[in-house]
Amino acid sequence: MTKKDIIREIAESLDVPQSLVKEIVQAALDGIVGTLSREGRIELRNFGVFEAKYRKSRRMRNPQTRKAMKTKAKFAVTFKPGKRMAKLVHNARNKAMK
Repeated sequence: MTKKDIIREIAESLDVPQSLVKEIVQAALDGIVGTLSREGRIELRNFGVFEAKYRKSRRMRNPQTRKAMKTKAKFAVTFKPGKRMAKLVHNARNKAMK
């Protein structure tokens, strides 16, 4: 599913123009990114937690050339789903697998 699909579904379910929903969805996503860049963490109840975590540089090996390399230190965004979301996804995926 893409952002465009989400916008279409929301617009149809609420019977509002897709252009309006697109602005709202984009504003929400921009807000999440802005909060992560300023504060490093955003918690959305019953959904999950986005967090910018520091990753140290580390040694690695290029699998093609076998040459040793060192990665750069960076911040990586992680996501931990909320209990409710994790349970719903788990149950839905279990049903789909059967």
